[in-house]
Amino acid sequence: MLPQSDIDALTARSLEHAVSTAGGITCIVIRNYPIPPGLNCRVADLLLRLSAGYPDVPPDMWWFSPAIGRPDGRLIAATQQIESHLGRQWQRWSRHLPAGAWKSGIDSLESYLALVKRELESAANLRAA
Repeated sequence: MLPQSDIDALTARSLEHAVSTAGGITCIVIRNYPIPPGLNCRVADLLLRLSAGYPDVPPDMWWFSPAIGRPDGRLIAATQQIESHLGRQWQRWSRHLPAGAWKSGIDSLESYLALVKRELESAANLRAA
């Protein structure tokens, strides 16, 4: 289901996680994922859904429960959709890697989590235009 190197990376980072499958998709729930200051919660569960071709096929999007927002009420782009997965409601963060950005054999769950972190930090630091 998940390459051993990804399991090792999650364990090394002390991220409590559960791996399951649903409809041919590998689902990873990372419990109590740290959320940076500037957003409305300190931790949230993070859902990653990996297609059958992973790790050759890149992940696409991620989901949080509870929904993450900004205390000032400003919207975070492409996060307004709520979806049901694994019997729970999740806020979808619609983010897509550009063609060629994912390097099979080089990129991994570790590099994808770095993207999630950068997007959270960006959302926390939105400036008034």
